[in-house]
Amino acid sequence: MKQQRHTAIRDLLAHSAIGNQDELRRRLAERGFHVTQATLSRDIHELRLSKGPNGYALPAEPDEDDEDLPGIREMLHSFGIEVRQALNLLVLVTTTGSAQPVAAGIDYEDWPEVVGTLAGDDTVLIICADERRSSALKARIEEFLG
Repeated sequence: MKQQRHTAIRDLLAHSAIGNQDELRRRLAERGFHVTQATLSRDIHELRLSKGPNGYALPAEPDEDDEDLPGIREMLHSFGIEVRQALNLLVLVTTTGSAQPVAAGIDYEDWPEVVGTLAGDDTVLIICADERRSSALKARIEEFLG
């Protein structure tokens, strides 16, 4: 879903001027992508869009460094220690100093089970909508922890 949304954003910007996030959100909704402001802000950041006097613009050249960034699987395997469940909440224990980048990685994945995350120094609180989704996400994270 995220890749399709990113493609739609690129297409919108390639064919029309979009002056602000609210306009971009409305145009995405017209294409069937209903997103929150937080998701749209992450998309703008991930796509490395710039904002000028004519609105948002695509980057001049694709950033090949993105391929070098670790994915969430690698991050969790390298820095995750264990995950515990408490109803609809997950507590992910990480190595010291790793919780914030791991939480950001989880947020960027845009997993449907995740409502939000909070990070400390070595602990990430993952908030899910319900216990069933929390259990499913716990199983996925445990696979990544290896």
